[in-house]
Amino acid sequence: MDLSLEEAVRGAVADAAVVVPVGSGTHAEVGGPIPSGTPVRAPCGIVTYDPAELTVTAYAGTTIGDLDDELGAHAQECALDPRDRRATIGGLLAVGLSGHRRLRHGPLRDRVLEVRFVTGDARLVRGGGPTVKNVTGFDLPRLLVGSYGTLGVLTRVILRCQPTPRTTAWWRTADDPAVVRAHLVAPSTIAWRGDGTWVLLEGDPEDVATQARAADLAASDPPVWPDAAHRGRISIAPGRVREVAEALNRVDELAWLAEWGVGTVHVAADTAVGLQAARDAATAAGGWLLREAGAPGLDGFGVDVPNLTVTARVKAAFDPAGKLAPGRLPIPHPARQREAS
Repeated sequence: MDLSLEEAVRGAVADAAVVVPVGSGTHAEVGGPIPSGTPVRAPCGIVTYDPAELTVTAYAGTTIGDLDDELGAHAQECALDPRDRRATIGGLLAVGLSGHRRLRHGPLRDRVLEVRFVTGDARLVRGGGPTVKNVTGFDLPRLLVGSYGTLGVLTRVILRCQPTPRTTAWWRTADDPAVVRAHLVAPSTIAWRGDGTWVLLEGDPEDVATQARAADLAASDPPVWPDAAHRGRISIAPGRVREVAEALNRVDELAWLAEWGVGTVHVAADTAVGLQAARDAATAAGGWLLREAGAPGLDGFGVDVPNLTVTARVKAAFDPAGKLAPGRLPIPHPARQREAS
């Protein structure tokens, strides 16, 4: 382990007036605007990997593709599941977007055991621990996931691994997803588009085949995830997915695909107006839409930050001068407010 690599990040943060943590750029459009400032990158590479302990330590600048290749050589994986394998570990954790296998494997934050990061005042901080049963102190790994680089620049992480399933197969049926779900045990994904239901099953080949027969599934290619110039992700109570889907069907030139049982609905529109309409549908059903790409005039989040007072205090504690990705999240900062006035 080369400590000088993290020291270089610490020095870059200390010297900069405004810090813009950057990875590979695959998630650059997600969320709020990227400020002008000094780009700071985390080092890359696998630090240590112990297949017997099912943990891997990697620098945050490592791409998911390189991580997958390293673990795959030992028949293991880390269920991060980004849309683009060029994404870096740190960048993916920073935006906090869970992959399509969340139904079985849980949210992205569950993969993270330990983080090391540089705060706005150039402290190198460690949170968490190398074991699953680490329960001492505040849960900094979960706090950093989804923080958009506003609390610190991730430099190194320890991730939880798991054996690669012996069988991974997609299936399809015309049946309603609620009916399909009743016949399955721990499916990895149930994706629904109104005109069909896709299921991802993983595990022992015989078990997978038995579940497919029970649910009357037919072997299939994976579903096509919505993609267009303007893209977003709706978060909604799982029980209200059908309600949102009905509203989305009334929006012209909009594609959608829902993760049944999770409450995530992926949407893509040919126009920014279409993405706004999808946000309106989500809001009306008590949810919200995160802009993932396009629609530059559309606010990244569309909702107020919950517990704003506490959130602002946390931001100030980790970033006293407000120099870390200001504006990336809609969090007021006393230092930046004083400068503006």
